[in-house]
Amino acid sequence: MSRVPLFTLILFLPFTLSSAAVSTAEQKSPSAQKSLRYGNTPDRYVPFRRFAKPYKEFFLEPIEFTGPGREKPEPEGLEFVKIGFLGPIEKTVSVATGGMSHEEPLGIKMLQGVQLAIKQANARGGYRNRIPYKLIVRNDNGLWGASGNEIIDLAYKEKVWAIIGTIDGANSHIAIRAALKAELPIMNTGDTDPTFIETNIPWVFRCISDDRQMCYLLADYAYNKLGLKRIAGLRASNRYGRINMDEFRDGSRRRGHPLVAELQYRGGDTDFRPQLQRIKSLNVDGVVTYGDAQESGLILKQMREMGMTDQVFLASDRIVFDEFLKTVGEKPGQVIAGYPYDPTLDNPKLHAFRKAFRESFNEEPEAYAAHGYDGACIIIEGIEKAGLNRALIRDSMAEIERYHGVTGEIIFDATHNDVSPASLAILQNGTFNFYTREELFGPKEKQTEQTSTANSHAKL
Repeated sequence: MSRVPLFTLILFLPFTLSSAAVSTAEQKSPSAQKSLRYGNTPDRYVPFRRFAKPYKEFFLEPIEFTGPGREKPEPEGLEFVKIGFLGPIEKTVSVATGGMSHEEPLGIKMLQGVQLAIKQANARGGYRNRIPYKLIVRNDNGLWGASGNEIIDLAYKEKVWAIIGTIDGANSHIAIRAALKAELPIMNTGDTDPTFIETNIPWVFRCISDDRQMCYLLADYAYNKLGLKRIAGLRASNRYGRINMDEFRDGSRRRGHPLVAELQYRGGDTDFRPQLQRIKSLNVDGVVTYGDAQESGLILKQMREMGMTDQVFLASDRIVFDEFLKTVGEKPGQVIAGYPYDPTLDNPKLHAFRKAFRESFNEEPEAYAAHGYDGACIIIEGIEKAGLNRALIRDSMAEIERYHGVTGEIIFDATHNDVSPASLAILQNGTFNFYTREELFGPKEKQTEQTSTANSHAKL
């Protein structure tokens, strides 16, 4: 009988003990099968698909955490189970523009949604009917690197079990790198930057559809339904404008309609006539913008004042606010925006959420409140299932492939990113109405569109 060397047993023993401590949730991969395509990208938007098949495709395999930590016991004597929140909730001066923070209204709504979820969890008895939850709130002030410091404070000083936030794309990227070092689950409920999840950080989740999904639908509607051919871009010069315009620009080019121009403005600008005059001279039939409600409203108002009354105005979900409607004037013309979900769904959870939100805050919820609520509920369910262990909480959240929340069915891909279908918000008689892809194109749209696109490519 052969003997196993002693050093082999010594090396093998810790691995065996560690593996035994791994929960069933950790052993199961987040997806039973490899995803066929990253980001649910339709055929017509796949890069270089007419020329070559890529030799390597990324973000298709489930992101896993293979490090230690699952063996840590649950602490005793806790007064609260703390969950962190990071978002822009106070007026702060922007370093880039010198103006006030433009994301504060979004952050406040997101915070309210999270607060409601915590309140309801405590009304049910708190953590396993033993310990109340407590939300630890930190402001994302927009200063470069400040979000990372807040994550470290929440992780090591406050000892939170997970974090919800934030909205600004640059700060979100910094925050998740700090969360990686702290090995702390973080659920993003407000940053629609498509590149946010492309960091391969196993502690990161997002439960709001990104601008990739919204751009696909917005471009399809512009080119297929409206028949637009010449669109110009006018965007904010910050990361939000740049990254998200990338998706619409690239999608337009792949559809055979490259943008005729792409101009910029600085956040806080109020006069856009020089850029609009140039766009007007290009004989465009549409203008697409990525920026905030105030600037976008002024752009549209000045377009109409300059005689650009027939051009379709395309934009992001950030215009779907009262601030935009108050700015544009009485004759805004045709206005269409991408939107991360359908708020008109006949969803019992959504109806109950709206009722509870009105009772708590005496106002109506919107997209950032709804996604903040869903994100907090996912974290709370993960904590209840896994117990007070950050790695196991992360595993529990990573197991979720579909989650039925107030924003509808949230579909997570292998990168823990929400790839749920987006909607369009169309301004009609002074009010935004919301439409799903099926409502806009019909149930057979997918097959018809793929066939027509293939035929058009064959002619090129």
